[in-house]
Amino acid sequence: MKIIIAGAGEVGFHLAKLLSYESQEITLIDTDRVNLAYASDHLDIRVVKGDATSITVLKDARIKNVDLFIAVTSSETTNITSSVLAKQLGAKRTIARIANVEFIENQEDVGFTKFGIDELISPESLAAAEIELLLNQYGFNDSYEFEDGVLTMLSLRLSRTASFVGKTVQEAAEHFPELHFVPIAIQRYATQYTLIPRGDTLFKEGDKVVFITSKGGDMELFELSGKVKSEIKNVMILGGSQIGLKTSRELCQSKFKVKIIEKDKDIAFDLADELPDVLVINGDGRNVELLEEENIEDMDAFISVTGNSETNIMSCLVAKSKGVKKTIALVENMDYYQLSQSIGIDTLINKKLLAANNIFRFIRKGEVVAMTKLNNLNAELLEFEVKSASRITQKKIKDLKFPRSAIIGGVIREGKGIIPLGDFQIDIGDKVVVCCLPTSITRVEEFFF
Repeated sequence: MKIIIAGAGEVGFHLAKLLSYESQEITLIDTDRVNLAYASDHLDIRVVKGDATSITVLKDARIKNVDLFIAVTSSETTNITSSVLAKQLGAKRTIARIANVEFIENQEDVGFTKFGIDELISPESLAAAEIELLLNQYGFNDSYEFEDGVLTMLSLRLSRTASFVGKTVQEAAEHFPELHFVPIAIQRYATQYTLIPRGDTLFKEGDKVVFITSKGGDMELFELSGKVKSEIKNVMILGGSQIGLKTSRELCQSKFKVKIIEKDKDIAFDLADELPDVLVINGDGRNVELLEEENIEDMDAFISVTGNSETNIMSCLVAKSKGVKKTIALVENMDYYQLSQSIGIDTLINKKLLAANNIFRFIRKGEVVAMTKLNNLNAELLEFEVKSASRITQKKIKDLKFPRSAIIGGVIREGKGIIPLGDFQIDIGDKVVVCCLPTSITRVEEFFF
């Protein structure tokens, strides 16, 4: 697949890096010579220096008949303009990164496809949605919904009180019949090794386990995990960025009580005007005395989304030391992101990875309708739509000869989520959620051609 990425900043470089691993033909456009030189030295891609809104530059990048054009520069105007031009010059599909979330909320009314933009991506909007989902799934570290929640991916770290610790997957299934969840990936404690569980795989204390659940499975899983149920109601947010603003607005609509701390006085006043139901505090959230004055110990969740990763991490650690149950930090540095819970924070989120997850589904083969990379695990979740020619429909799951480094976690049929067992047979029109290691992606895709 031929792909052009406009913008060699953090999002663009990260996308180029991930896509180059997929053996895609990548061209990267940017006006910054230093960013392009770094990308050229570290990735097997072609680079073009210039403005992505220049027709000459786009032609130099061989825009004609390119499969996918992705505009992720820091300028919303550049992204929209270059995507429109790219479509007119022959790009088959275009994606534009935008900051104004109103564009996404009203895209059906405006009709961006008429202008030549097939998809709009807002990393800030994605991050805010991720935070809200994590708070609603308060007992879990990561979550991802398929088809508005008929199937949900949840992850947690097993404590010794979890009912299935010390049991194999098969023993747990026999001991807890009629449950609505299944394990799809495990990372052993203090390792970076990801395994796809089989019947004889043993659950161990400290494992990070990823599950697929159907309706009701989240509460069953929560009860069996040995965690103590505690509702999240009071939330403190550090940082009045676009993410902080949108998160606050969404949480208020979901009946959370929200406090937001913003250092910049002008921004704080603007936030107070826009968020009448939110208590806005003008102050430095790194000041422990300020946090104590604002009763941080009474907060159920603390979310830090400033523009500084170190500030977000340190403030969450302070919140954790004060007894806050749930902490979420926004990080830009991927090295920090890989540390995850080992640094004592419940969840780290990264805008680049969230954007990449949304964009990746457009470059996968087969009928991929959604995908996400599992946080800190070397595995991917893909949702395929089954067509009439798909090989996946020909046999029962247990007879498919599916790769051992992949597992079918769930099936969506007629709007209902199903956790399939070995005797289940997939039909045309089903949507199938698969978890697999990178080495087996190509083989998995062949089942859905």
